[in-house]
Amino acid sequence: MPKILIPMAQGCEELEIVTIIDLLRRAQFDVVTASLESVRVEVVASRGVRLIADTCLDEALTQAYDAVVLAGGLPGADHLNNDDRIIDLVRNMAADGKWVAAVCAAPRVLAKAGVLEGRRATSYPGTLDVMDIPGMSYASESVVIDGNIVTSRGPGTTMEFALTLIELIKGRATREQVEGPLLRS
Repeated sequence: MPKILIPMAQGCEELEIVTIIDLLRRAQFDVVTASLESVRVEVVASRGVRLIADTCLDEALTQAYDAVVLAGGLPGADHLNNDDRIIDLVRNMAADGKWVAAVCAAPRVLAKAGVLEGRRATSYPGTLDVMDIPGMSYASESVVIDGNIVTSRGPGTTMEFALTLIELIKGRATREQVEGPLLRS
């Protein structure tokens, strides 16, 4: 069963983080949510929705993962971007060929970690497209896959983002099993 780490920062975008967690769990991923604080705490999302993480990041980092997925929202993406543990995690997972994924404003974390150089990526408008990232090609597609890096634009693209991750990690059949009951078409 693929193991996925989803760090939860104060001020994250609730629509993104809940959608990602929900769809990955429907696909039978072992999803671990981790608050950035030194103890497991309640995370208050950008619009006041209260979420409880499974554990704290320090504890979560004692385990190995197949992917790390970052939700955006502000100031959540800023908190992720300012956390050296997250930057190191992204660098190490990318270098190890593991899946590294981010949506909305969170791709700026990937930029800071240096994993977008020479790649195609997307983000919420005004995030990556205004940054000077060597060799990065900005795309306006809903979801962009470049090797083991997956990026997406924002709350409205999060369902496609999560379904794409399911397909990349567990295959088309699993994506279809999850997507069918959602009645997307």
